[in-house]
Amino acid sequence: MNYMDTLHKNFTDVFNHANDIRLFFAPGRINLIGEHTDYNGGHVFPASISFGTYAAAAKRTDNKLRFYSMNFPEAGIIECDLEHLDYDPAHNWANYPKGMIQFIQDSGYELHAGIDILYYGDIPNSAGLSSSASIEIVTGILLERLFHLELDRIELIKLGQKVENDYIHVNSGIMDQFAIGMGKQDHAIHLNTETLSFTYAPLKLADHSIMIIHTNKSRALADSKYNERRAQCEAALTDLQTELNITSLGELTPDEFETHKQLIQDETNRKRAKHAVYENARTIKALEMLNKGDLVHFGKLMNESHRSLQEDYEVTGLELDTLVEAAWNQEGVLGARMTGAGFGGCAIAIVRNEHIETFKKHVNQAYAKKIGYEALFYTAQIGDGAKEITKEVI
Repeated sequence: MNYMDTLHKNFTDVFNHANDIRLFFAPGRINLIGEHTDYNGGHVFPASISFGTYAAAAKRTDNKLRFYSMNFPEAGIIECDLEHLDYDPAHNWANYPKGMIQFIQDSGYELHAGIDILYYGDIPNSAGLSSSASIEIVTGILLERLFHLELDRIELIKLGQKVENDYIHVNSGIMDQFAIGMGKQDHAIHLNTETLSFTYAPLKLADHSIMIIHTNKSRALADSKYNERRAQCEAALTDLQTELNITSLGELTPDEFETHKQLIQDETNRKRAKHAVYENARTIKALEMLNKGDLVHFGKLMNESHRSLQEDYEVTGLELDTLVEAAWNQEGVLGARMTGAGFGGCAIAIVRNEHIETFKKHVNQAYAKKIGYEALFYTAQIGDGAKEITKEVI
């Protein structure tokens, strides 16, 4: 039984009908380099991956909304309606699609009926590969298609970020939704988060692969130090603005930062700003290296990125540092770093194909010895962005 058949059967079993079911998919994402720069007006370099969120959906004849996740069957069907979409802690994961539906309606788009939606995600649990943004964007795509909305993709991406910021109350940037909404197979996206100008860069890995290594440590973004880091960067920017005419840290070069860093009163805030500025410069350099096919230099930039996230931004932690340092010691590894917001989640590494099995064995041994449990390993397949899988009635 393939995944289309599985989704159809589960939808029918849960909602007791099979009326005009349509299927949609939104990927997760990795970020090759450019971490914690997206809310600082800098550049990021994400790619959409083959893991993601599937949604089977069908319109109803009333205004009721029913949500069900195959990942959380114990929660059962979560219900509300088009007129009552306020955040509800009891609705847990379903707040992400609820927020998307509310903000699409608030933007002037009419949804003339309720919907039954079944979700299934194969993104590893608590991996920091953007499962929440994947749910938001797949919900936006299905609303767009089911109700024939003339919804620009960039507008949809911005609404996904708005759900995080104004509904879930996580002050995240736009990178996750952008990568998921605009992904392209075998390409990464070099994005200026200030202007939203972007370039697709071919991922020519030759005889190498990108490995995703999951710490198996859960991470809850809303409960992490994420909002604190953002506030620290904003405080640093305010200090710099006493003499500099800038609107974001991403406007500064490393040389300009070094010239004016004494304006930042708090030493911790100065370290946070240093990371944002230097990481942005690394990301711009990384595009140049990838376009040249210089994976060796690209890998070195990844290593520098991790050290900065460890020492200046302080978002790595024992698990991620153990994984990355073990990866650095393996033959055939060009570079490794944490990816995502940190505080658990995943690391990535560029590994020569002939060394992958040895790499997994040795990194896992080093990790289990120090941490007490094993890591998980996945080969990243770079896929397309969010889309309807089929327009046909199943």
